[in-house]
Amino acid sequence: MSPTGITRRNALTAAAGITAATSLLSAGLLATPAVAAPQPLKNDALKEALRRAEARRRRLLTGRPSANGWEMQKATDGGGDIVTRHVAGTSLKISVRMGATEAVLLHVIRRFHYEVDALGLYGEPKPVEGWVAPSAVRNSRLPESNQASGTAIVIRPGSYPPGARGGFTALQQQSIHDIIADTEGTVRWGGDDRRPYEGLFYLTTRPGDAHLERVSTKIRAWDETPGAGAGAVPDVTALSRRRQATRYR
Repeated sequence: MSPTGITRRNALTAAAGITAATSLLSAGLLATPAVAAPQPLKNDALKEALRRAEARRRRLLTGRPSANGWEMQKATDGGGDIVTRHVAGTSLKISVRMGATEAVLLHVIRRFHYEVDALGLYGEPKPVEGWVAPSAVRNSRLPESNQASGTAIVIRPGSYPPGARGGFTALQQQSIHDIIADTEGTVRWGGDDRRPYEGLFYLTTRPGDAHLERVSTKIRAWDETPGAGAGAVPDVTALSRRRQATRYR
């Protein structure tokens, strides 16, 4: 017998046991039961974020599209997609859908102000109107319903009633059609509709339309370029511009 009382067989057995235990530990098989069977963590912050998102959805969204397919929203400046913006170069503010829609509609307002008829004169009560509450929409199939989705604006609401023509001179109409040509048809003038609404300008594209994004990028580039975009009054009577404008009526 060995002086220490440990035989060679016992030593080999002990060594094998240590090796196996080390292997099990490295594989996580000898971990404590709490680690071996982890329980889902209670993430109160995540739960609260999901609760707030659901509350926001219920507070803002309607699940109802306006005539052009964009969802109508119940409020503006409430954390949704519809916000109040200042119209550069004017004293005007208007509530519209943020992003590409905002870029093209504000461009329309600015050019109208500079070239068709000045808006926001002293004492003028409501020179332009954007978003309206969905509860004010009587027929979601009509293009004016697009206001409730933040994708339409009305110049001087009440001054150009639906169904009436003749609110603008021939030269003013020429300028309006040139403005629409800038948007490459992503915006339509209600005066060209079968049932005219001459104060109305509304988005024609559906959500996610790549053409709208390209046009908005073009307009934003104009805004950053001296001598381009709204404020650089073009000759709308030029034959090339008149031809371009007829494409989008």
